[in-house]
Amino acid sequence: MMNTVAVGTDGSERAAEAVQFAIDLAKRYDARLVAISSYRPMSKRRIRTLQDEAPNDLQWSFNPTHEVESILTTVKSHAHAAGLDVTTVAGRGDPADVLVKHAAEQGADVLIVGNKGMQRRLLGSVPNSVTHKAPCTVIVVKTA
Repeated sequence: MMNTVAVGTDGSERAAEAVQFAIDLAKRYDARLVAISSYRPMSKRRIRTLQDEAPNDLQWSFNPTHEVESILTTVKSHAHAAGLDVTTVAGRGDPADVLVKHAAEQGADVLIVGNKGMQRRLLGSVPNSVTHKAPCTVIVVKTA
């Protein structure tokens, strides 16, 4: 039985493929979808620049987590359009650690990530780290 499908996203086109795979899987199993993203806070300088360029009534909305909130809102919209119950979670820090932590906290039966970086032989590949650390089944979607 699959009750909770988690997916990691950074908002990229490749990640969108993993998100769509997760939406399809969650829909097939009538499972809850959990979209997870990590962030590193924007610098004060970047926030000020965005605020200065934005219309007055939107300047308040720019904050250190603005970009990740936008990414997760997009995923939520796609999941709702597919008729799914969706939870979005953002965490500060290393993407692999954030994905693993929140997948565990949300009780994910499966964690889906894109394969970007899997062919690299360097330390730091998010999909590689997730497959070794996750407390649940991991599906690596071929996105490249």
